[in-house]
Amino acid sequence: MTDAHQVVAVLGRGVVAPTDPVAGADDLGLTRGDGCFDATLVEWDGEGWLVHDLDEHLDRLRRSADALGIDGPDDDDWIGLVGDALQEWTGGDEIGLKLLLTRGDEHRAGSPLAVVTLTEVDETTRRQRGGITVVTLSRGMPSDAFADAPWLLGGVKTIAYAVNVAAKREASRRGADDVIFTSSDGFVLEGPTSAVLWLRDGVLTTTPTGATGILASISRAKVFAQATAAAGWRCEERLGAVDELLAAEGVWLVSSVRGIAPVTAVDGRAVAQDERATAILRELNGF
Repeated sequence: MTDAHQVVAVLGRGVVAPTDPVAGADDLGLTRGDGCFDATLVEWDGEGWLVHDLDEHLDRLRRSADALGIDGPDDDDWIGLVGDALQEWTGGDEIGLKLLLTRGDEHRAGSPLAVVTLTEVDETTRRQRGGITVVTLSRGMPSDAFADAPWLLGGVKTIAYAVNVAAKREASRRGADDVIFTSSDGFVLEGPTSAVLWLRDGVLTTTPTGATGILASISRAKVFAQATAAAGWRCEERLGAVDELLAAEGVWLVSSVRGIAPVTAVDGRAVAQDERATAILRELNGF
């Protein structure tokens, strides 16, 4: 029923083999990308499994589902499904948890499809916590493209990730680990699966959500909520140009599974490293 490196659980069915069919051939998530997901890290803390920020991820998943008009499961159903999956886990002590919701079958009446996957965190992700190189790629839209266009689903974590995956492939083709998207008017946006932070002169900066269409990062929110008290940094959300990253004392991509990843180079140009700041960010993030 299970695999050492992945466990899959489906609402209404329970745990299934990772190779078992889960979605119908006309599931709208499969055929149209009509669905949403969220993801976080699960760690063994010596006594049990710790799901990082589960309430916050469920809340963001609910907001995504509401924006798409999908009537998804309630939190208790999701939590029960996560618990069922964790009971079957036999892999390592770091797991990527994904909560996946689609609208369901297009041509047959039915409920939305809700799936939980547990997948062992791979060595590449662990390694990138020590430092990553990035390239900047234009997203092809201005920084205010989403201001008056809610149908573009800005800030919604949809499963339509082909562009993000293509960007990662392009980064690899250029010899880099990851991507920082930029707007067509030259501002820093976000990574395909991460938020961008940079520090200079005691100011920790990130790009605002809203008109930019970027996702509200749970990791970024945790850090910003504590950074002033813990490190004396002033926190700021504003648009910034790529040159600001090159002049910063530190730049990081932050995400819920990889955690805090210091950027070592942008477009082949070295970025300053601040090991103390990285340590503080990891403490604030929880890993």
